[in-house]
Amino acid sequence: MKHLKYIFLAFFICSTFSCKKDFLDKNPQGELTTEQLTTQDGVEALLIGAYGLLNGNVNGQYGTYGAAPSQWLLGEVDSDNAHKGSSNGDQPNMNLIEQHAPTSTNDNLSNLWNNCFEGVARCNNTLKFLALVQAGPSSGRFSTSRATEIQGEAKILRAHYYFFLVRVFKNVPYITEATTTATVANDKDIYPNIITDLQAAVSDLPTSKPKGEVGRMDKYAAQAYLGKVYLYQKKYADAFTLLNAVIIAKPDLVSLPYTDNFDVTKENGPESIMAVQHAVGADGTPGDNGNVGDVLNFPYGTGLPITCCGFFQPSIDLANSFKVDANGLPLLDGSYRNNPYQSDFGLAAAQKAAYQVDQTIAFDPRIDYTIGRRGVPYHDWGIMAGDTWIRDVGNGGPFVPYKNVIDASQVASNSAPGNTNITGLNVNFIRLADVYLMAAECDVELGNLTGAMTLVNKVRQRAALLPPKTVNGIPVAAYKVGLYPSFPGSDYARNAVRFERRLELSMEGHRFYDLVRWGLTKQTLESYFNFEGNYFSYLKGVMIEPRDDYFPLPQDQIDRSQGVLKQSPGY
Repeated sequence: MKHLKYIFLAFFICSTFSCKKDFLDKNPQGELTTEQLTTQDGVEALLIGAYGLLNGNVNGQYGTYGAAPSQWLLGEVDSDNAHKGSSNGDQPNMNLIEQHAPTSTNDNLSNLWNNCFEGVARCNNTLKFLALVQAGPSSGRFSTSRATEIQGEAKILRAHYYFFLVRVFKNVPYITEATTTATVANDKDIYPNIITDLQAAVSDLPTSKPKGEVGRMDKYAAQAYLGKVYLYQKKYADAFTLLNAVIIAKPDLVSLPYTDNFDVTKENGPESIMAVQHAVGADGTPGDNGNVGDVLNFPYGTGLPITCCGFFQPSIDLANSFKVDANGLPLLDGSYRNNPYQSDFGLAAAQKAAYQVDQTIAFDPRIDYTIGRRGVPYHDWGIMAGDTWIRDVGNGGPFVPYKNVIDASQVASNSAPGNTNITGLNVNFIRLADVYLMAAECDVELGNLTGAMTLVNKVRQRAALLPPKTVNGIPVAAYKVGLYPSFPGSDYARNAVRFERRLELSMEGHRFYDLVRWGLTKQTLESYFNFEGNYFSYLKGVMIEPRDDYFPLPQDQIDRSQGVLKQSPGY
């Protein structure tokens, strides 16, 4: 049972007025007054509203894809990990994201902008009315401890929304509860503001969950988030201190099952550092509080437990990246693309009919807990059947997503009434393996290669414990995960840590942003397009320009600002 359900407002507004002569003095129906909000209940409700935007949903179940907490579109589809999938004509603006040719009218970008700034506004209102309550009569004030917690919760949430914005648009206006001007320019680096908010959250939040509710932010979430932002700023020593504090406070990663991160019945466990809480059914809504951002991202076929809508298909390149050498180590030199594995993609009809999965390929077992591939058991749905589970193989390839999909046995109790593709599965913004690998990055840049190797090997040691997928008792691959015996130099260590991030966190919304902060967008993606373009002509020859680390600001926002907001360079 989730203890914190994210709803937009927790007030019931009385709309019944008597016919006394003072009826003209009544407040507008359906609106909350300053007096109603300047109470403890009012502030708590505003804070719940600020949490509510974490699931990327402002006005209904659909169209929230760009703002999805999983960041599947802007963090994965525009990288080397995934295709938009589905058919070419469905959601064509997503095609432009994948091909790095977006325009300022792309609705997915507007969706992220609008959602995150709505989240910022709710955080600002929480802080504004908290200050009013604490400045009012002592009988109506929060305790000092609860007021401090609320301030910390609101500030980590505000930092989160701004972080999502700055990663996508780079140049965004910074608005707080103290802002009085109607329009704010986007001509300043807002990372210092994000850091200030996160520093406050680290100071203000306890290690236990406020109010005992699992969905709320705590000190560990703030430490991990601040460490992440410091990492983006290349402040490695500061980042490591915070990330290591989280690692020390949590159980050994090896003891925490990898699959628990993607199991709707095992959410909010020790590995979950910061997650959006999704709820369906019991909250009385038709799914608005569920995982609406991933509503399109399921296999597509007749008779499946969930059958919508064929989007978010793992790339052939990603599948091959899980190959390992004789020692069970990744092929860091890029040779995983040699003799590429492509399942039954491109085979003639007769060959497809006779296809059997190749059980001799040496794979890291995480492939089959990240990617659905033909001939391999898929959750408890049965054996993945290939083309009959895919909407348009020629457009998206032979694979389907896995991590965001729930078991068939969980659909009845963990999907929205009448909308099985809206599930109650949480999305982790930060999980412990991510913290390990961010700390390992810091170790590399600080010259502690042994420490980096230890952390990476912990992630790999846990991966080696994954049960092999089998058919008739026989593993469907030559699964193997080896541990690094040494990191012989900084370049090797850096490559190993970065490759491990891809293997461990693929399809979780990190990849594109990682490439940008590493300065590898052009190098990696043009190499990927050259490879993947052999299978999908729409990717052949795609070039990456300097502008492509970021996306254009929505044109309607620039228009409304009457020129105060400036478009991103290159657009």
